[in-house]
Amino acid sequence: MKKLLYISLLTTLLLTGCSEDFLERVPESSVTSGNFYQTEAQFEQAMVGAYAAVRDAKGSIAAWCMGEMRSDNTHLEFNNTNRGPAYIEREYTDFFLDDVTSTLVADKYNRCYVGIARANSIIDYLPGAGLSQQVADRLTGQARFLRALFYFDLVRYFGGVPLYLKAVSGAGDAYLPRSSVEEVYKVIIDDLKDAIAKLPAPAFPQTGRATQAAAKMLLADVYLTQKNFALAETELKGITSMGFALLPDYASVFSLSNKNSRESLFEIQYQQGNQGQNSNFLYPFLPLASDVSKITGITSQNRQGGGWNVPTFEMIGTYEPGDKRLEASIGIAEGTGVVGDMAIEAIKSPIGYVKPTGKRAYPFIKKYLHPHSLEQNTDDNFPVYRYSDVLLGLAEALNEQNKGAEALTYLNPVRVRAGLAPSMQTSQTALRDLIAHERRVEFAFENKRWLDLVRTGKAIEVMNKNGEYIKAFHAGESYLPGTSYAVTQNRLLFPIPNREILIGKLQQNPGY
Repeated sequence: MKKLLYISLLTTLLLTGCSEDFLERVPESSVTSGNFYQTEAQFEQAMVGAYAAVRDAKGSIAAWCMGEMRSDNTHLEFNNTNRGPAYIEREYTDFFLDDVTSTLVADKYNRCYVGIARANSIIDYLPGAGLSQQVADRLTGQARFLRALFYFDLVRYFGGVPLYLKAVSGAGDAYLPRSSVEEVYKVIIDDLKDAIAKLPAPAFPQTGRATQAAAKMLLADVYLTQKNFALAETELKGITSMGFALLPDYASVFSLSNKNSRESLFEIQYQQGNQGQNSNFLYPFLPLASDVSKITGITSQNRQGGGWNVPTFEMIGTYEPGDKRLEASIGIAEGTGVVGDMAIEAIKSPIGYVKPTGKRAYPFIKKYLHPHSLEQNTDDNFPVYRYSDVLLGLAEALNEQNKGAEALTYLNPVRVRAGLAPSMQTSQTALRDLIAHERRVEFAFENKRWLDLVRTGKAIEVMNKNGEYIKAFHAGESYLPGTSYAVTQNRLLFPIPNREILIGKLQQNPGY
């Protein structure tokens, strides 16, 4: 049968080869770049794929392992019944023992480049599509925003990376050398300036697509990372007049009824159901247990999927008395049973919690806990930027320019919403620490903490101290390698995946 098929195909090729334009014709029976990027509807379909890549790159397991578990906010419940490579890689990311063979780290790297490739195709094919200028600008603005978003993650996690700015059409385009950090940031800034010029202003209710405000926020985040505080201030102040506002209640920010609300600048879109667009990040954060229905309301065993991104009791202790964000962000599962199979008996508030004798206590991330009908099938979006990012970003940018009094006008609304008294502190050093604390608790479990520690120069100090805390808290347990939490300058970047080193002849980051 295979031989007959081969002969049939060969005959067809020979007969078709008599036509002069054979090499220039696009197969009519398949979708290719030659016949797809032609109509507005097709470009919109491609844009959906580019947004889906955000879900893969910034809403995946790698995102919270590398952005949150890497920090001092969370740890893990050791699963002694599953020692598979995927589990060990997640643990080693937490322990600062990840290496060049980590498929978890490679997943983050590769998924960002998938998103970049999809954005590049849109950008490349739009000029020849004959669409109206308004439509072309709207699509180009979104694509360049998304490309900047992916490159911003890559440069912060990996340093200088190859810059692919055109759709790859052959092997010659596929293996580029690493660009410098400065070169990557220049592309990001250029993309965002163009996106700001082309994207529409936000309109409410929002659709979840990128707007001018989202691009300004991303550009301001870039400037904060580069310590260009004056430019960050300009971009952030531009957002304050665009109609955004803090919702009155912190917990309601994450409510399913407040997706893409006036507090949201950009969030990863999910929808529960059978279309493959559902979220499920709640479940990995729950205890290893035969039944987690006391938490979810749905009978579900979680003995192999849970135990990750567990808030530490040190993290709980950092909240000021009366801070409403604590109970909105963290719950405590109380019960009995062994590590690896908890029998959950009750859900308790973390406020003033004292574990009873003979009980186990498991803190879990509560802000993504909402009603759903099927296990592992939730409706929660994941926040990327909220209006409190604007306010706290402004407070930081102003304080770093010795404008402490003005910084308080942006810091205090965030504190007051949380039930705390306004700060009167104007000392630059003290206010810097207060703003860092506010960012930690305001954005807890939103994958920002590790990157904040790195950009503010606190990662080595904080994480070595956190390692001491973790080892003391889990003294007597044997799962922590003696070499864990030995954080040095080299560990502020993740390794370039080994496959990329081998096939692209790239230089590895120092220390790996």
